[in-house]
Amino acid sequence: MLPLSVIIPTFNEAEHILPVLESVKWADEWLVVDSFSTDATVERARQFGATVVQRAYEGPAEQKNWAIGQARYRWVLILDADERVPQALRREIQELLAVEPERDAYWIGRQNYFMGQKVRYSGWQGDAVIRLIRRDRCRYNQLKVHEEIETSGIKVGRLTNKLEHFTYKSMEHYLAKTRRYSTWSAQDHLAKTPKVTAYHLFLKPLFRFFKHYILKGGFLDGRTGLIISVIMAWGVFLRYVKIRELHWKAREV
Repeated sequence: MLPLSVIIPTFNEAEHILPVLESVKWADEWLVVDSFSTDATVERARQFGATVVQRAYEGPAEQKNWAIGQARYRWVLILDADERVPQALRREIQELLAVEPERDAYWIGRQNYFMGQKVRYSGWQGDAVIRLIRRDRCRYNQLKVHEEIETSGIKVGRLTNKLEHFTYKSMEHYLAKTRRYSTWSAQDHLAKTPKVTAYHLFLKPLFRFFKHYILKGGFLDGRTGLIISVIMAWGVFLRYVKIRELHWKAREV
């Protein structure tokens, strides 16, 4: 098997760091890129045997791109701390790396869990990310939200098995994440939204709810699907409120 580096960006992930590392204990290098956690994240990662590098956080794409360049081995698996590699996915990756893969990067689906429940619908059923990459061929685009490996000029495949994604610690944690993502999303959408109207503040959030709850089957996930759909709509509303605020501040300068 070709050697594999695993990269895990962290900030205050003491709850998750050992489980995610345990799920990839078969890898050849564990590189934890930490944004100066104030909990036990760093201590626990080092106790496991991971290499920990602390670095100021400027954004998800920038942090991961820097980390990719530090990886020791040519093949890299990038994980968030709240993700796990189940046995079936481990075997698939090991079989793929038994010889030199034909592709430069691979999409991996994610099975999401929210409030202790497996989410089968709610717009999350098609969730997939490019995470297994050839170090010297792949870098992230510069979006702050939903950043992804730039696929222009590379060959991309898809793995069959999924990551497990435990996105929820508590409601306060999830709402804080939504607020943070709305700020980054506002920055991403600012240039193409010169004016915020009722369409942005009302119709777009309403459609986001309709999309997740009705079109994507959120109602089939019960109360959890309803909560997800409402929060998704709220995130869109916050994005445009913050874009409006950015425009207002620009006029004040």
